[in-house]
Amino acid sequence: MKFTAEHEALRKTVRNFVEKEINPHCDEWEEAGAFPIHELFKKLGDLGLLGIHKPEEYGGMGLDYSYNLIMAEELGTANCGGVPLAIGVQTDMCTPAIARFGSDELKHTFLRPAIAGDMVGCIGVSEVGAGSDVAGLKTTAKKDGDDYIINGSKMWITNSPKADFICLLANTSDDKPHKNKSLIVVPMNSPGISFSPHLNKLGMRSSETAQVFFDDVRVPQRNRIGAEGTGFMMQMMQFQEERMWAAANAVKGMETCIEKTIEYCRERKTFDTALINNQVIHFRMAELQSEVEALRALTYKACELHIEGKDATKLASMAKLKAGRLGREVTDSCLQYWGGNGYMWDNPVSRSYRDVRLGSIGGGADEIMLGIICKFMGILPGKNS
Repeated sequence: MKFTAEHEALRKTVRNFVEKEINPHCDEWEEAGAFPIHELFKKLGDLGLLGIHKPEEYGGMGLDYSYNLIMAEELGTANCGGVPLAIGVQTDMCTPAIARFGSDELKHTFLRPAIAGDMVGCIGVSEVGAGSDVAGLKTTAKKDGDDYIINGSKMWITNSPKADFICLLANTSDDKPHKNKSLIVVPMNSPGISFSPHLNKLGMRSSETAQVFFDDVRVPQRNRIGAEGTGFMMQMMQFQEERMWAAANAVKGMETCIEKTIEYCRERKTFDTALINNQVIHFRMAELQSEVEALRALTYKACELHIEGKDATKLASMAKLKAGRLGREVTDSCLQYWGGNGYMWDNPVSRSYRDVRLGSIGGGADEIMLGIICKFMGILPGKNS
């Protein structure tokens, strides 16, 4: 992928934002289990960073996805994973379907303020009994006049406690599982919506996550995105941008972890020599960096296909799979070289070690990615041609 001066200018803008607006506060936000999401998103919106590849007529920059990938990558330099994750939910998880398939009314009511940073969004797909098995979700939206009445719950919903709207996937008919679902934009101040206490997570501590309950929540049918019954298809398309975002974000996060470990190993001495002088360590750093570069190339290739309008599902799934697994390998290897210091809760690599574990679970678990890849390879049992 060839980057222009405009790409590099955007990269610098995002990096400066992370250094000024995020990193000085990460320790405080991690301890609090939350960050001032509306305040931070407004600053991002003022810079145009919440709508990089969204339509200009709704406040976006109208650029291709490669620019958005640059932002995802540079957010990986943050000293925590929770804040970038919350931003990624806004840009690449709860708004792509609205931008691509939503009515003008939905775009004006929800997309424009999301791009401006005036509204915070979240995505409602996973449930207690239906995480990676999207087809198995149980939340229903039944017609009542011109409205839907929504009942059910969603689990592990990032941004939900402070969100202004949720892009909700629900069953709107009794048709087959892949044809009975619709995406509906639901204001989070609607009567009948309630939340669990904040979920006590292993990592991503600075992002607010909760279970969301829907008890006879009434929402106009005009809040549905696109045609009824097309929600599963739209969500599968939405997943591709989410997975490319996750891979790009992981690339810079791993690179930052390696750089911090090298710096520490230069300063730390054992047996009268710097740790980095041990061949087992500097060879391992070189090996890990090589793996990160391979992931970067794969992610960029998936992005190129996506920009060209081709099906990037296979490569995006490969990138997501590799990012989750390599993230665990990189952080585990790096933590080892920090010794006892690496085992401390507030150590930067320890935090990365906890945060990165979500990469193999959220947005489709490793096993789901493998199934998708096998399908494209023609080796999925029962699916072969």
